[in-house]
Amino acid sequence: MTESVIRNKPGMASVKDMPILQDGPPPGGFAPVRYARRIPNKGPSAMAIFLAAFGAFSYGMYQVGKGNKIRRALKEEKFAARRAILPVLQAEEDERFVKEWKKYLEYEAEVMKDVPGWKVGENVYNSGRWMPPATGELRPEVW
Repeated sequence: MTESVIRNKPGMASVKDMPILQDGPPPGGFAPVRYARRIPNKGPSAMAIFLAAFGAFSYGMYQVGKGNKIRRALKEEKFAARRAILPVLQAEEDERFVKEWKKYLEYEAEVMKDVPGWKVGENVYNSGRWMPPATGELRPEVW
């Protein structure tokens, strides 16, 4: 709208001749000013987040339990296989020990041939107890 329509005067008039038109509130007044903090509700609630986290944790613990059962079964299978093969391994070790023991007795007889009263394979400590070879030496008390 133009000023001529608003002021009911045709054409351009001097600003001094124009009546004063003061701005005021609209009829019924202005809307109330919102000054309170209003945070919009976005995203899931705290209960939904808690239930989702609890569900994820429960599923993870279930998977860990399944993995533990599988791991336990594999471990038991490995131990069963070791128990099954142990007599064969022990027999091989015993055979190796006997061969080494015979070599040791032959070496002892060769080294101590000049010593009077020396008995090959006799225990020099006379304890009567068998001691496993801890230093890699073969002990005479086994035979």
